[in-house]
Amino acid sequence: MSAFFFYFPAVLPSGFMFPISNMPEMVQWMTYFNPLRYFLIIIRGIFLKGVGPEVLWPQMAALAVLGVTMLWFAARRFQKTLT
Repeated sequence: MSAFFFYFPAVLPSGFMFPISNMPEMVQWMTYFNPLRYFLIIIRGIFLKGVGPEVLWPQMAALAVLGVTMLWFAARRFQKTLT
């Protein structure tokens, strides 16, 4: 039951089930914070179009920024719990 509360809010705004362009404008802006959005663009580009990193670098950079940001927040929070 708890997977329902975490899985669907991550998958629905990612563009996997519904196109992001058909979502309300506020939801479209919120999808920029969803890493699954960029991952799906990369996967579709590789498998369907056969493109490489020279085309997909903006999505890879966005994933890297999100990853480094989350790592920084997690490390900062973990440091606070140790002291």
